[in-house]
Parts: sequence; C-alpha cells; structure tokens
Amino acid sequence: MKVAVFGLGYVGSVTAACLAAAGHDVWGVDVDTAKVGPITEGHSPVVEPGLDELVADGVTGGRLHATTDPRVALDRADVSLICVGTPSTPAGSTDLTYIKRAVRDIAEAAHVVVPPESGFHSIVIRSTVPPGTVDEVVAQVLADVPPPAGVTFGTAMCPEFLREGSGLADFYEPPFVVVGTQFPHVGVQLTQLFGFLGQDVQVVDVRTAEALKYACNAFHATKVSFANEMGRIFRNYGVDSREVMRLFVQDTSLNISPYYLKPGFAFGGSCLPKDLRSVLHLARVNDTELPLLAGTLATNERSVSDVVDRVVAGPGREVALLGLSFKVSTDDLRESPNVELAERLIGKGYNLRIYDAIVNPSRLVGANLRHVESKLPHLQRVLTDDPAAALDGADVALVSATDTAAIEALLAAPPARTIDLSGRLGNDVEALPGYEGVAW
Repeated sequence: MKVAVFGLGYVGSVTAACLAAAGHDVWGVDVDTAKVGPITEGHSPVVEPGLDELVADGVTGGRLHATTDPRVALDRADVSLICVGTPSTPAGSTDLTYIKRAVRDIAEAAHVVVPPESGFHSIVIRSTVPPGTVDEVVAQVLADVPPPAGVTFGTAMCPEFLREGSGLADFYEPPFVVVGTQFPHVGVQLTQLFGFLGQDVQVVDVRTAEALKYACNAFHATKVSFANEMGRIFRNYGVDSREVMRLFVQDTSLNISPYYLKPGFAFGGSCLPKDLRSVLHLARVNDTELPLLAGTLATNERSVSDVVDRVVAGPGREVALLGLSFKVSTDDLRESPNVELAERLIGKGYNLRIYDAIVNPSRLVGANLRHVESKLPHLQRVLTDDPAAALDGADVALVSATDTAAIEALLAAPPARTIDLSGRLGNDVEALPGYEGVAW
C-alpha cells in the first residue's frame, strides 16, 4: 500500500520506518525541513535505538521517502496516518491545530493528485486526541473541503502505544491493534496495513478508540504515583518498597489483572475502605502526604453521591434497590456502598424498598449487624426477598443484583428508569426503555 505519514516526530518517524520495513511505500510529510532532510539522507530525525538503521534500510530500498509537499505524498496514496503533535493549551485542553491543518492539507491535495485506484482514501488519526475529535473536528474540516468527484474519504482513530527508548519493540509487539471507525473499508485497509504484526485488528467505535489511549496513560501515571506513595509511607517503617512491589506484581489474579478494572459502582466491604483509611492514618502520623490514596476515598464517595444526585434530579419518590450487600453472593453489609446509598435516599425522604436474595436480618451477627443497624435501623421493614414486590410501583430501580429472580422481575415490570450499578445485567436489561448505566 502507499501510505502518507503526516508528522515526522517520534511517533511518525517510528511508524513510517516500520511500515516501510514491512514493504509498504511510505511517504513522510512534515513542514519542518529539519525532520524531512535527515530521512531523505537516510537518517532518523529523532534519537531512538535501532531507528537510524531502519530508516537507512527503508531509504536505500526505495520504500521510505520524506517531503514537505503533501501533494507528492498523497499521489495515489491509499491511507494517511496523522501523527502530528497535540500539545496542551495553557488551560490544559488539547490543542488540535496541527490535526486540523493536516486534515485540511489532505483534503485540499486530494483535488490535485491522482486518486488511489480504489477511489477510497482513509484518513487515520494516530495522535492522542479527545473523544469526539474524529466525529466533530475532523468531520468539520472535511465538510469545509469535501473530496473531489470519484473520491471517498473514510476516517478513523488508530492509537499508538510507543514508549521512547523502546519504540521499535513496542511497534512490532503492541498490546493491541485497535481501529475506531464507522467505515468498514477503513477497517479492511488497516487490517491489511498492519497485517504483518500478526495481531487481530479490533474494530471498535471511534470514541472508544480515542478514549483508550487516555485511559492507558492515566493508568500508567497512576501506577507510578501509587508505587511512589507506597515508598513514601513504608520507608518510615524501615520497609524497602521495591521488595514490596516486586512481590505485589506477582499477583496477576487481582493486583495486575482485569478484575477490578470494570467501571461500575463504589467499592466497599470489610477490607478495602478500612485498610485504605489505615494507610492514610499511617501517613498522617508520619507527616507524609498521599494525595493519590486520599483522592481514592474521595472519588469513591463521589460514586455514591453521583447516584443520589441522579435520583434526585429525576421524577418520582418511589425507589427500588435491588442488591444490598457490597458484593453479590454474600450477606456482608459492612461499608457496602448500597447501604450508604439506601441511607442517603431514606434521609432525603424517598420511599425505598430493598431486595436482596441472600441478606436475612435475623441471621446478621457481629460487626455486620452493628453496621447495618447504625445505617438502616428499619431494615426489616423495607427489605424483601421478592424482587417483584420491591419493584411494584417504583419510579426508579437501582440495580446491582444479578441473580435470575431479580433480572426476570426487572424485565417483567421495568420502572420508568433503571440505573445499572453492576454493568453485568445483560443485553435484555440494557435494551429497556429508561435504562442508564452508572458509568457508561
């Protein structure tokens, strides 16, 4: 395929050289001659292990070229990959100036170059951009400069996951290859373009692909800060946190795994809130600041208050809460966010009926009993083991229960609004009128 790569900084240079090494005809485009010149001469414009040799091979083999003229690069080109910078503005937003300029260059050049044989040209963003950029910003530029007769533009987001210093290895062994597009032909082209990587190309919604890179980098930043906070607190106790974290990452069932990385409702139970407070107490007595972990408690509380706010913002005073314990298949109510949710709604004057398949007030003992008595002293009066009874007359259902009885009752008599606190209620529930996800 003939590919135009717009932007010959770190990402663009690595992408262009690796695609050329795979046999594609690659043309790098940049307004800066300081980046175009080195590639033309067979050298990398950026410092990256192994890239100089790869660029030299591509140039010598006639597969890698560089130019300041988009028209040269786009002549008969099948795909444009936009790898330009997206710096922060002073306010922290993303500056999309270079994205818009590159898209406009492509759209304008399409009017003066020979189109690809297929008549279809894919415009693919590789730069990190906010969700909505392709649908709104790119689409607006293309509306201002529509393609010439006989040419169709398809747009997509295909995020990159390259780390400086290991860019070539990361390119050839990516964690995934994701393409966000509404154009099936773009998915086909990019599957062919990246086929040499030996990975399945996952075609998803455009905004999902745009959001993915932000989620990855935010999590990476969080992990660095988490490890540093562990080090700051445990050094006060003579602990080598490097050894702690060496052991920590060996747990791939919970610690480094998909287990807790599922958007949903707040965490609770007998361990997580208690132990997090304990770590924060250790920090206070040692005059150590742990803003990440302090923020974790704050954002957990926000998860509860957000649902309360959504109920208050809607009509009706009758609420069904399906699921009371902090986790399905247990009757542990200690610090359950569902108990907290129930207490707040009752405190605001809502008529609440609660269903839980397992919780039986007569069988609660110890700390479990004391906690629910302090929060919901009239639990016996509002709790039922019949989900249909809880839903009867409800204006809104707040659902974390996933047992068959709860799902069947919900489908049989759905209220005007259903707020899913679980994310695992199934497609039939998600298709109900008035369905809302707690975090989606």
